[in-house]
Amino acid sequence: MRVARLELRDFRNYERAELELGDGLTFVAGANGAGKTNLLEALYFGLTGRSCRTANEREVVRHGARVTRVAVATRGDGQEHVLEVGFEPGGAKRLRLDGAVPGRAAALEARPLVSVFLPERLELVKGAPAHRRAHLDRFVAALWPARAESRAAYGRALAQRNALLARVRSGTSSAQQLDPWEAELARHGIALMSDRADAVDLLAPRYLDRAAELGLPAAATLRYRRRSQAALPEALAAELAERREQDLARGFTGHGPHRDELVFEHAERGLRAFGSQGQQRVGVLALLFAERDVLIARRRAPLMLLDDVMSELDPDRRERLTELLRGGGQAIVTTTDPQHVPPADGSGAALVTVDDGSLRSLERPLAA
Repeated sequence: MRVARLELRDFRNYERAELELGDGLTFVAGANGAGKTNLLEALYFGLTGRSCRTANEREVVRHGARVTRVAVATRGDGQEHVLEVGFEPGGAKRLRLDGAVPGRAAALEARPLVSVFLPERLELVKGAPAHRRAHLDRFVAALWPARAESRAAYGRALAQRNALLARVRSGTSSAQQLDPWEAELARHGIALMSDRADAVDLLAPRYLDRAAELGLPAAATLRYRRRSQAALPEALAAELAERREQDLARGFTGHGPHRDELVFEHAERGLRAFGSQGQQRVGVLALLFAERDVLIARRRAPLMLLDDVMSELDPDRRERLTELLRGGGQAIVTTTDPQHVPPADGSGAALVTVDDGSLRSLERPLAA
């Protein structure tokens, strides 16, 4: 699936806007504050039903407006669909697929995968391990949709064990009642760890290559660090049982894949602790491109939304980034300076300018 058209109404600083998108690369240029990032957020909002920038989605409604609406038209495999999201603060989102309330499976089939880079995404390297686990689990779900349930099932079992720990602590339940929930938690935990390990095995060699291409001077590695080395559910259940007294003392489960880590390293040192902000930025970009490589190999190229990625790259790295983006699938890249966009190999790329919430497409594409 590809995005063919975006329509906005009262989203951030846009009163009304429409944008036609080609199948390849589009650059969005404008001054700071013109609405470039808002445009990427609107696309993400229309495709996923949530913001990629804020947990307080009241912020996406234009000041002075009551409700926002985003519509995204997609096409692919001979099919066309329109995804719509309407949102009024204080009310539930209204999601529509071709005018009707969609089922989950239908909505997933109608929208392309989407990968986004914003300055805030440096938290993927700099932030808490939970950010990295969640990102890895979303990639697993994108790569193998049938495995998406592993994380949800593990989360439910973990919540049940934690709730039972609280009841045992209060004297309203016996410790023996933990046995079946530990077995359930272990069963889903082994599946979750296996999914994550399989995904990182696919990503790691591509991450090494992309990080080098984008400017990390030494070898970059991506590693899945497990809290448990158990290979079978029975072994993980035994580990949980051994730690039961500790968990009762602290009031929650302290062992298992919910404590695992996705480790970014550069020159055999942690990128989180020892990398500069520029190196961390390249680390995140390299991960997103490695994910795209894996997905393209399975004919599931994601839409890439990249905000202000050119400003901290030298001309050679900008050109290489542009070549990577032309390598497959749709991509939208924002920039404050169109001169940061080097043409490559004579292939065209569309240019859209943004000026205070107004869009204008350049009639002639950028070309070498």
